[in-house]
Amino acid sequence: MELWYTEKQTESFGITAKITKTYVNEQTDFQQLDMIETEEFGTMLVLDGMVMTTVKDEFVYHEMVAHPVLFTHPNPEHVLVVGGGDGGVIREVMKHPKVKKAVLVDIDGKVIEYSKKYLPTIAGELDNPRVEVLVNDGFMHIHDHKNTYDVIMVDSTEPVGPAANLFTRGFYQGIYEALKEDGIFVAQTDNPWFKSDLIQSVNKDVKEVFPIVRVYGANIPTYPSGLWTFTMGSKKYDPTAVDESSIPEIDTKYYTPRLHKAAFVLPKFVEDLVK
Repeated sequence: MELWYTEKQTESFGITAKITKTYVNEQTDFQQLDMIETEEFGTMLVLDGMVMTTVKDEFVYHEMVAHPVLFTHPNPEHVLVVGGGDGGVIREVMKHPKVKKAVLVDIDGKVIEYSKKYLPTIAGELDNPRVEVLVNDGFMHIHDHKNTYDVIMVDSTEPVGPAANLFTRGFYQGIYEALKEDGIFVAQTDNPWFKSDLIQSVNKDVKEVFPIVRVYGANIPTYPSGLWTFTMGSKKYDPTAVDESSIPEIDTKYYTPRLHKAAFVLPKFVEDLVK
């Protein structure tokens, strides 16, 4: 008998993957957590029925959260990752020697625990001495840490359940206050095919808080529609003004110095959403 996992990405569309094994099927204090083995994408983390990461394509998302913003800020010594308990963004952050300390704040400790066990190639840097891991509410952590961070990365699920507060103007204002005077933040902002309203509302809210706002994209096959967006809000530095010759080559599979600027060139229908 074949077993398949299907994520309903809308009420009338979804993706499906053949499963060979189920490692975890647990209702945590915050969400339904499943860790499954798929034939096509390897081990897959699923939260509340939504694919969060897979071994095969995780590098795209994690590299594109971390590197564009870290190569935009000239001296990103103190970094905060909100969410991201699988450790993928932290792994990419640790490739930057200028980062003296990275703090990971995830509300669900079970995500961290099971990612270390079943996703070691993704979570392998969570025990790095430059990393502090906190099981806490990222919204409150930001509220309690004014003028603390050079860069803040919001690696959240979609705006449901415990992540709902991470897509509000008040949250972006809190991020602004938690950043130093030349700080930058970046957040994943879903896909333009099914969530165009979300992208527009986030863009509007961030523009009311930050003087420089840029949206960029990447191709992630297991995320809804395959086309994913990220929104960057900056107090001082424009990511599209970065000289690619100043970006060193690092160990990546997707991000490159040439791709840095290219990622900000959006298809017209996406560009129209964020004008």
